[in-house]
Amino acid sequence: MKTLSCWSSGDFSKKPEYSRIRTRQRPGKQRFLPSLVHKGRLEMTHPTNQLHYAPTMKKILTLLFSLLFTASVFAGEFPDIAITDVKKAIAEKKITIIDVNGSDSWKSGHVPTAIDFEGAGDKLAAQLPKDKGALVVAYCGGPSCGAYKAAAKKAQELGYTNVKHMAAGISGWKSAGEKTEAGK
Repeated sequence: MKTLSCWSSGDFSKKPEYSRIRTRQRPGKQRFLPSLVHKGRLEMTHPTNQLHYAPTMKKILTLLFSLLFTASVFAGEFPDIAITDVKKAIAEKKITIIDVNGSDSWKSGHVPTAIDFEGAGDKLAAQLPKDKGALVVAYCGGPSCGAYKAAAKKAQELGYTNVKHMAAGISGWKSAGEKTEAGK
């Protein structure tokens, strides 16, 4: 049980007034802790003698939650697809793949059937399927590469709804022992 004994003069142009809070820890022992009254707001202290700013803590927690939520929304902008799923879709001819590694890399070796994003330029729309629900996969160098987003966003802007990211990239494709095609 806490007992509060503080008062304010109402004139907030002066320095904050100090008061004391009497808390009861155990029967027979009372402890006095300082608190701060500022602009009519009482901010009580914890037994550790640290000021407790409840309104500030709420703001910090709200901001932290908002940032985490925003990060989780944007982190999964384009879902990942595994190499095995890409290989299966290539065999079934149900996939369009976009290589974002650049024309030189595409010429030296790319995932079979992949379109050279850099070489396609403004003609990318003509190389993509007419079905806007078709699977479109973009990839770049490897898991830490973010260049794939340019192609994925372009496909999304063109109206494609099933756009995915092969996170393993060309390095993962090669290290999995999969065959590549040389560009022409």
